Amino acid sequence: MPVDLSPATVDGLLADRAILLVDVREPQEYAAVRIHGALLLPLSSFDPLALPPADRVRVMFHCGSGKRSAMAVARCRQAGLDHGEHMAGGIQAWIAAGLPTVTLDPASGGVIDRR
Repeated sequence: MPVDLSPATVDGLLADRAILLVDVREPQEYAAVRIHGALLLPLSSFDPLALPPADRVRVMFHCGSGKRSAMAVARCRQAGLDHGEHMAGGIQAWIAAGLPTVTLDPASGGVIDRR
C-alpha cells in the first residue's frame, strides 16, 4: 500500500524543495491543469528505473484522483525501488483544497499561473 499524504502536506514539501513531485497523468491532462513544479511521467509509458534512487531524492506521485499514482508506487516496488508515497485524492483534492495550479486559457492558449 502506498503512503497517502494530503495536498497540504505535499504543498509544504514542495515549498521546502523536499520532494520531486511526479505527475503520472497523460499529457493532455497535464496541459489542462497542473501543479507548479510537477514533472510529467505518464503512467502509460512509466519506467520506474528512470527515477533517481530513493536514497538520493524523495519522490512523490500524484494523478487525477489517486488511483494511477498508487499504481506508480506499485510499479516502483515491483522494480525494487522504495518510492512509496503519493498524494491522496490527486489533483482533484489539490484543487478542492484551494492550492495553486497552472492552467491554460482556452480562449487564448496562454498560461494562467494561479498562485
